[in-house]
Amino acid sequence: MPRDGALAPTCPPPNCYDAEPIPEAARAEIERLLASGDLFRYTSENAPVSQLEAEFAAFMGTRYAVAVASCSAALFLSLKALDLPRGARVLVPAFTFAAVPSAIVHADCVPVLVEVGENFRVDLDDFRAKFDDSIAAVLISHMRGHTSDMDAIMELADAKGVPVIEDAAHSLGTVWDGKKIGTIGKIGCFSFQSYKLVNAGEGGVLVTDDPELAARAIIMSGAYEHNWKKHPGLQNSFVHWQNQLPLYNTRMQNLSAAVIRPQLAEVPRRVRDGLANHDYVAAKLNESPWLDVPPALGPETRAPDSLQFNLKGDWTDAEALRLQDEARARGVGVQVFGLSKDNARAFWNWQFLGELPELPKTRAMLMRACDTRLPARLTRPELDFIADAIVEAAAAVKG
Repeated sequence: MPRDGALAPTCPPPNCYDAEPIPEAARAEIERLLASGDLFRYTSENAPVSQLEAEFAAFMGTRYAVAVASCSAALFLSLKALDLPRGARVLVPAFTFAAVPSAIVHADCVPVLVEVGENFRVDLDDFRAKFDDSIAAVLISHMRGHTSDMDAIMELADAKGVPVIEDAAHSLGTVWDGKKIGTIGKIGCFSFQSYKLVNAGEGGVLVTDDPELAARAIIMSGAYEHNWKKHPGLQNSFVHWQNQLPLYNTRMQNLSAAVIRPQLAEVPRRVRDGLANHDYVAAKLNESPWLDVPPALGPETRAPDSLQFNLKGDWTDAEALRLQDEARARGVGVQVFGLSKDNARAFWNWQFLGELPELPKTRAMLMRACDTRLPARLTRPELDFIADAIVEAAAAVKG
């Protein structure tokens, strides 16, 4: 029986958590690798990881790609490749996943948290105020695929000669004014973790057009001795950095690359379907007086696989928590970022940073910002189920 106030569903709740099946081509390649035991990326020059790097660079339109163990590893290597001094201050949005400031700390740098507004994007007034001469780098996290104003950010960074790293973990396939997200800054970092557009369970990649950054990242990723010779080009740079840089051993292994490579061809279809799904559900939620899905910025073409919305109007914490319960009773998982215990996306839980700044705009946003999974594979009836459940949940609380 449904709980009080919940409507009995007319069909089973959609499964929003399973990823899409891995293409059959990956299965054949994995069988070949298992039969040979050839799992290390440097056993041969044409290993699956090397092929993935060439294919991903071509897909993104960049000169270089370096495949590693995770997007966190890619962010860390990017900071190390920039050769920032110990204690360098790095601007980063306060709405991101805990692994992002963690990568900054791991690189012996100091995160400087910037306010994020109700539209889930960097507050440019706070960004400008904090972007003083002490800032050595900017790490823009396109959290949940929401693109901040990259024109304004790059104009400020270029004027100061400060490099920009893009955390594009959620933004594979997103385009800003004709440019692919991840290719606007000096370095772009992507994730292949299970809940991303391309799923390998774990894995990451960084892309850049800068040969010195690529060479440094490759060596530090774990191209020990002369394994860098298995990367095409950059030979002079590699010779220069041989034995000059620490080895962090964050390499990707061949099984992960075998899973990722055949999925690259699926990205355009997943982007198309994910955006259509997102906008369809967003339109239905925006019909409620209690819910608001912020629109995309003008130059932004999104590639979402989840949906974020704000609780509109006057909501108490108790009402926001009840919305989660009401949605769950209707078969749909909704999470209020700031009211989920120990949520790794709530900056006040990043106690490893020590004393945390007051960020009232970001705090207020997180206390009423909601998150729900919305995979590209969902059908129209499943989308209706999700949208209706959330709208009904809000009405049950506020109606």
